[in-house]
Amino acid sequence: MNSPAERMYRPTLVRVEETLNRVLLGKPEAVRLALVCLLANGHLLIEDLPGVGKTTLAHALAQVLGLDYRRIQFTSDLLPGDVVGVSVFEQARARFEFHPGPIFAQVLLADEVNRAPPKTQAALLEAMQERQVTAGGMRHDLPKPFFVLATQNPIEQEGTYPLPEAQLDRFMFQIRIAYPSLAEEAEIINRASEKSHVHLDAVLSADDMDRVSAMVERHPVTEHVIAYALRLVRATRINEPMDNQGERPRLIREYLSWGAGPRASEYLVLAARAKALLTGAPITTAEHVKAVARPVLRHRILTNFNAEADRITTDAIIDDLLEHTPVDGMSAADRKQVDAVMR
Repeated sequence: MNSPAERMYRPTLVRVEETLNRVLLGKPEAVRLALVCLLANGHLLIEDLPGVGKTTLAHALAQVLGLDYRRIQFTSDLLPGDVVGVSVFEQARARFEFHPGPIFAQVLLADEVNRAPPKTQAALLEAMQERQVTAGGMRHDLPKPFFVLATQNPIEQEGTYPLPEAQLDRFMFQIRIAYPSLAEEAEIINRASEKSHVHLDAVLSADDMDRVSAMVERHPVTEHVIAYALRLVRATRINEPMDNQGERPRLIREYLSWGAGPRASEYLVLAARAKALLTGAPITTAEHVKAVARPVLRHRILTNFNAEADRITTDAIIDDLLEHTPVDGMSAADRKQVDAVMR
């Protein structure tokens, strides 16, 4: 049964989602995943074509949740100090003073993050992981919550610095926002021509977000569901033996060169908890794990040349994994190990 706090916040979370869906037309799955990611204290990477609503989504999230919002346009000449801030010597006080950069925001849109050089990318990704920055030997905590929504353009690769796998792993989700339908695109044009914008009131506050995120971490999940999430992630590691006598799905055996690491297991369970809480489910189930498997795993598995030649996508591999991995399939020995840890 849901806790009193969850029941209290449930109508508000429904209102937040409904408001966001009025802004980003026809993309309820992208809206829900973005909200799940934020509630789980993760970071979001959107890789999609220009003009599909990435900036609109980030701005609307900040407005509806009452959070401070900033945007950084990543370019080839962007320096780490342009992102995190710099220490400047103040003659009047005879000391260095730290001038915070735009990263000091609760919702940060890092637009076209792969256009910045690796050193600047590293400054952002370090802050994402540590939730603090270091300048002039001093540490400065970032605001809470701290949510990074980064974007990449998949079709323009000239003059870019693709994020390496270790840095991609810092993002909880990678999602895609497709083009709108004909009717949705017509409505977008109508809104622009009539200057009719959806008014967004703050529905939650930063303190409310902290409380909801704490509820996500406490939302009930059984050992059975954790074991299922572990099996999904560990099955992608083709260089390690399987935990039981089963065989990996065919697409993984033939088309993967590298699998997901331990952070994928952690995020898979945490995101499933957030999904369950957002939808009002009293307990986290295997279905919630399946619902977030694509955005958690798609940027953490590396395909080989055969996959490119046969046009096999990471999503197809994940779907094959979900289809052929039983919800209850852990061996007795492995279950004993997991039970011992979870007690």
